[in-house]
Amino acid sequence: MAKLKGKTVLVTGGGSGIGAACAKALLDEGANVAIAGRDQKKLDELAKSLGNVLAVSCDVSDKTQVKNLIDTVTKKLGPIDILVNNAGTNLKERTFRELTPESWDRLIRTNLDGAFYTIHAVFPSMLARQDGLIINIVSIAGKRASPLGGVAYAASKFGQAALGIGLAAEERASGIRVCNIYPGEVDTPILVFRPKPISEDHRAKILRPEDVADAVRFVATLPPHVSIPELVIKPTAQEYI
Repeated sequence: MAKLKGKTVLVTGGGSGIGAACAKALLDEGANVAIAGRDQKKLDELAKSLGNVLAVSCDVSDKTQVKNLIDTVTKKLGPIDILVNNAGTNLKERTFRELTPESWDRLIRTNLDGAFYTIHAVFPSMLARQDGLIINIVSIAGKRASPLGGVAYAASKFGQAALGIGLAAEERASGIRVCNIYPGEVDTPILVFRPKPISEDHRAKILRPEDVADAVRFVATLPPHVSIPELVIKPTAQEYI
C-alpha cells in the first residue's frame, strides 16, 4: 500500500546519491516528489528515469533561489508535506591548517544556511496546516567531530543538528515533526572530496544510498503521532564511540 499517496515531498540535493535514492523510495510510496539541486541536467536525467518527478534547479545557499524553489513546488504540486534536507558538500582541503575563510563560508552556507533557508521557506505553510515533517540528513560528523569529515564540515553538521533538535522542541505541540538522520560513511559522489581516494574494499563495506533512503522512508511513513528526533545509521564496520 502506498503510504504517502497525496503527500508532496521535496528532496534537496536530489540529483544523485542519497537524494536520488530518497526520491525513488518516497515516489514508490505514492508521494508527489520534487527534487532540487544545482545541476539541472542531472536533475532532468533522474526525473526522466524515475518518471513523474518535478526537477527544479536551486542553489540552497542562495535564499532567493530557495524561496523561488518552494514557490514553484507549491504551485505545481501543492503545499510541501515532507522536506528532506539533503543538500551538502565537503572539501578535499579539510584540516584546520588548510581551511580558508572562503572555504569555511562555502561549507557553512551550503550545509547549515541552506538547511535553514529551506526550513524557513516551508515552515509557514506547515504551521498554518499544523502538519509537516522535516527530515535533515546530517552526518555522524554532527555527533562526532573527527578528522574524517574535517573541522568545517563537522561544525556545519553540528549546527544543522542543533537546528533540527531545537526546532523539534519548539514545535512539539504544533504538529510539525523534525527528524535528524546521522549517516556514517556512504558510497556517494561526495567521496570525490576525500583527501585520499578510498579503496574498493573499503567502499564495499560502507552504506549504500538506498540504506539511508530506507531510513528516510521509515520515518516518513510513520503516523503523525509518532516522532523520531534522531536516528544514527552506519556501516557495521565503522567505529562509533
